[in-house]
Amino acid sequence: MSEQGSVERNVVVVPDAAALAETTAARLLLAVVDAQSVRRPVHVVLTGGTVGIATLAAARRSPLAGAVDWSGVHLWWGDERYLPTGHPDRNETQAREALIDHVPVPAGNVHPMPGPDRAASPEAAALDYAADLARFAAPDADPAVPAFDVLLLGVGPDGHVASLFPGLPGPTEVTSAVVGVHDSPKPPPQRVSLTFPAINAAGHVWLVAAGAEKAPKVGEALAGAAPADVPAAGPHGRERTLWLLDAAAAGGAA
Repeated sequence: MSEQGSVERNVVVVPDAAALAETTAARLLLAVVDAQSVRRPVHVVLTGGTVGIATLAAARRSPLAGAVDWSGVHLWWGDERYLPTGHPDRNETQAREALIDHVPVPAGNVHPMPGPDRAASPEAAALDYAADLARFAAPDADPAVPAFDVLLLGVGPDGHVASLFPGLPGPTEVTSAVVGVHDSPKPPPQRVSLTFPAINAAGHVWLVAAGAEKAPKVGEALAGAAPADVPAAGPHGRERTLWLLDAAAAGGAA
């Protein structure tokens, strides 16, 4: 464990990707139950990707899912592919299949990022999502986003988080909570993403990564790389930053 300022940072390493999904799911459900004991609603930001969706599927299977009052949970996304509603490659579509359609969360508590069927451009989608976030933000919140309880992020082999990629403008955005993304090196090229100001408004930020191809950038991020170069170095929860890694992704991380 180490600390960045007054924010606690922990690194948890488990044997493999399957154990990582199960561990993250159990932690997430317990975190929601704990949060619900002191406040409502609880706001959770989901991530996509192989491990992110496997985590949601593990949460669906967990007996702890029954301990959550899903009527008091709001679900958001850290990023989304700019694709139409229902497209199989959307994080939302995969999350619904893995978890959301299997738990009694009210439809109005699920906040997907707009695609081209709902917004004319990634920038328009970003503005719409920022407005939705602001509806649930405290009056004095800056940025105008809800007080996220837990925000999940995957980590790419290039060190990207959400759809904040090295070499693109997203990691250096400081005024907007949500941005449209063009020319993503990972298809599709158009996306919508939370920015660091929005991400770092979360109480707890969890970065989840599996696979040896992630190890170099995980190590650089934990060593304090510049977020413009390694975006995974940028997220920091207000209360805690937690890295959840399998042994391959951890490499020499500690």
